[in-house]
Amino acid sequence: MASIYSFSARTLGGEEVSLEQYRGKVLLIVNTASECGFTPQYAGLQKVYEAYAGRDFVVLGFPCNQFGKQEPGDATQIGSFCEKNYGVSFPMFEKIDVNGANAHPLYRYLTGEAPGLLGLEGIKWNFTKFLVGRDGTVVKRYAPVTKPDAITGDIEKLL
Repeated sequence: MASIYSFSARTLGGEEVSLEQYRGKVLLIVNTASECGFTPQYAGLQKVYEAYAGRDFVVLGFPCNQFGKQEPGDATQIGSFCEKNYGVSFPMFEKIDVNGANAHPLYRYLTGEAPGLLGLEGIKWNFTKFLVGRDGTVVKRYAPVTKPDAITGDIEKLL
């Protein structure tokens, strides 16, 4: 049976990383974009990451160009944008699809474990967030409009 730890993804630097390395940590997994109305959430994600990083909490960012073509850059451009504009230091991964036939297996798993509104599995837009407990269980899904600081209460309960 699959778990969050069954998957791997390639970082912006091209390194293949097994999610197994995050076992025992609380994770907030987010599909991101650099040219989205929600892009300023990068600042909030970084703030939450810094606040809880010392307590085995990690934000994982997955750029996606499926919504309004709002992530047109390559890995170098995405990394530079995130660091320069928002000081992002949490792990960022290569651009992926989160919906459809080419959806990354991790996102197929996440959406199956935590369907959205009306039980629909598909991601509706950039900055959809998934909170994962220390045991790898997908605890909750948050809509793009949910700001990172609004999730801190749920993060605290898992820490």
